[in-house]
Amino acid sequence: MTTSVRLHHLGTALVHPFSPSAWRNSMRLRPADALLAPAIKVGIAATLVLVTGGLLGHHQLAAMAALGALTSAFGRYQSYGRLGRQLAVVAAGLLMAAGVGALLGTVGTPLWLQIAVLSLIAGGAAHLFTALGITGPGPVILVFAASAGAGYAHSPTEIAHVIAAVGIGSLVGWVVAVAPVLVFPLGPARLATARAIAAVGRLRKDGIAMHDDGSNSAAAKAAIANARTTIALSIRARSGQSARTAAVLRQANQLSALMDEADAALAALGTDAFAAALANLARHEAALRTFRRAPEFAAGTAGDPRAATPATTLRAVGRAGLVSRASLHQALRMAVASALAGWVAVALGLGHPLWASMGAVATLQGLNYSISVQRGIQRLVGNVLGALVAVALLSLSLGFWPSAAIVVLLQFAAELLVLRNYTLTTIAVTPMALIMTGLGTHLGPDAAMNRVADTLVGVVLGLLVAAVSISRSDSHHLPAATGATRRS
Repeated sequence: MTTSVRLHHLGTALVHPFSPSAWRNSMRLRPADALLAPAIKVGIAATLVLVTGGLLGHHQLAAMAALGALTSAFGRYQSYGRLGRQLAVVAAGLLMAAGVGALLGTVGTPLWLQIAVLSLIAGGAAHLFTALGITGPGPVILVFAASAGAGYAHSPTEIAHVIAAVGIGSLVGWVVAVAPVLVFPLGPARLATARAIAAVGRLRKDGIAMHDDGSNSAAAKAAIANARTTIALSIRARSGQSARTAAVLRQANQLSALMDEADAALAALGTDAFAAALANLARHEAALRTFRRAPEFAAGTAGDPRAATPATTLRAVGRAGLVSRASLHQALRMAVASALAGWVAVALGLGHPLWASMGAVATLQGLNYSISVQRGIQRLVGNVLGALVAVALLSLSLGFWPSAAIVVLLQFAAELLVLRNYTLTTIAVTPMALIMTGLGTHLGPDAAMNRVADTLVGVVLGLLVAAVSISRSDSHHLPAATGATRRS
């Protein structure tokens, strides 16, 4: 790539945040399904730790525990075995971040050095989460935990208190997230199967096979492959001759048979047989999304789904992901953007520079530059609107119990909205984070306006770093990009 082409690519990246398409896409609501169960899990975990902390009279530590309980917000839709392992990694990261933050606060580490250390934590967490396929709020939660630890701890005893509170909260979040395995062991597999059927169904609209440029077929094939993997992972550890194990294996066999039918439907795309195959699959989709005992879906395949689809272990996934140059590049620029944003906020005399670091980290969690721009716009707009809500709530000088109830409700709302639009999520997260920060202390309405200023610095620095370091192959933000690419 010549210098002139590089400069042109950089120029298009720098002006993209000001384009109407970027703002229009940022405000668009996206389709999403199965939102209620994850939101309920987060709400239950937060309620348990806040109520317990409140009853014991440890209001600030209850807020720290609530941060740990956000472990339950990670890893949506994974099989329970893999989810448990992923959440253990998240919990360890939260403990480490909160502990390091508390240690830095206790020894009186200069603020610029705190920002540097926490930015390295954010970059490292981003790389690890990407390598292990851990989805969710991302490394911004670790920066939040570290910031809270630094603000709370001023002695070795308080460091221990922070670690204990976050550890208890993380344990509660982990248990709440994986507990449904006792009742619905194939819940994630059933949902993955339903989503695969829906992906095949998107190839047909109004009774007519859609014109497909290959992207819809590829998405359907990927959804089927994901369903097969989730099915195999869901029963990987199942053994023995108990009636429950036999029932689970039989249902898994039936789900695998449905995916065989989905593959056959794709093979028949463009023929009269496709409509019949799709109609047969569609009969099962709604039932798969319920919590009722699964009906008999299909006759089943002859073999064990584990043999047909050998599932890669999380360790093997991590080994391959940790050597990814793209992931390392993303982690490095996230750490740089986080540090620069925090330092600029310090230079400007802003009161909470780590909020600026969080703004930069959240912005750079996008999969490509176009999505990073959208996330930056969404975080900024959401913070402004959320700050208005926070001003109203903080002006009421609510006590612990009303504040705790509002935190739970806002967390529940954020989880319901996160896959629909990040702006709406941030409107809920902003007052939630401020109220949580103020549990047990007095936090005035001016803190909400400070958060907007810090977020603006974080978003601007995050987008500048993203634009300067944009990959040569990243063209999602260009007008010539296809609609399908823009939606990725």
